[in-house]
Amino acid sequence: MADFTQTLMTAAAIGSLYALIALGYTMVYGILKFINFAHSDIVVLGAWSSYTVADQVLPRLGYDSRTIPPLWIGAVILPLIMLFCGFVGYVIERLAYRPLRRAPRLNVLITAIGVSLFLQNLGQLDFMFGASPEKMPALLPSWELASFSFGTGEATRKVVISLVDTMIFATSGTLMLVLEYLVFRTKLGTAMRAVSYNTDTAALMGIPVDRVISFTFVLGSSLAAAAGFLYVMKYPGINQPAHTVWVLLGLKAFVAAVIGGIGNVRGAVLGGFVIAFVEQFGAFYISSNYRDVYVFALLIGILLVKPTGLLGSPLREKV
Repeated sequence: MADFTQTLMTAAAIGSLYALIALGYTMVYGILKFINFAHSDIVVLGAWSSYTVADQVLPRLGYDSRTIPPLWIGAVILPLIMLFCGFVGYVIERLAYRPLRRAPRLNVLITAIGVSLFLQNLGQLDFMFGASPEKMPALLPSWELASFSFGTGEATRKVVISLVDTMIFATSGTLMLVLEYLVFRTKLGTAMRAVSYNTDTAALMGIPVDRVISFTFVLGSSLAAAAGFLYVMKYPGINQPAHTVWVLLGLKAFVAAVIGGIGNVRGAVLGGFVIAFVEQFGAFYISSNYRDVYVFALLIGILLVKPTGLLGSPLREKV
């Protein structure tokens, strides 16, 4: 019972990260019907930018590696990183994708891969982040908010609810609730759904399509930046920008979007938690050597049963 509960809490925290990243994939696909493969590199940018800001700011405020800064510092760094990565997302859409709005899908796909490679290699340059791994300065104390014991005697097992996992789950949940309200309860969200349904008709109805698409990229990139920040809070060892860890993180988030139903906001959140639960419980109860296999095997299984994903709906076209 203790192992099950601890694995459940870990899966909830990691699922929150997958869901945040998957939302960026699914929003862009929902509007433009293409996969932004550079999205995972925005996560990397958010993680490394968080490290850069913390590494430069904390010493000037009098904090070193042995002291934990106040919680408000992390609360200030997070929105700054989200704003910065949102701006980068806007630049990418404006310079790389908007000129190809009417181009064949293959051209856009190749461009997305090119942007991804550009960001990876740019991040490895010495004047950017470099090719060496770093360690994220501690912004949160290693507190145990609560602990529970199961069993008696030598068989006693302890379950710990850490501050980091709680912060990840709470922050991700808040951002997802804000996105839910924005998409389904505001005029801007209505415009986003209209553009997703039919771009040309939305333009004829007076909706500023270019602004809506740009805002979607900004919003998705901001969520990716938040995921990068939260990721390095849980895993402080930051690998170099082109490391396979980041590639797998992006691929798993994309799998989450597909499993939930690509283009469906709620489906992306569901998919993120589903693959996290399958990955963590499979790694604990079967073998940790195949944690990535479980995710992609689940993808194949769900697509065989329901090709549109768990919450996806079939597209009907008149012929």
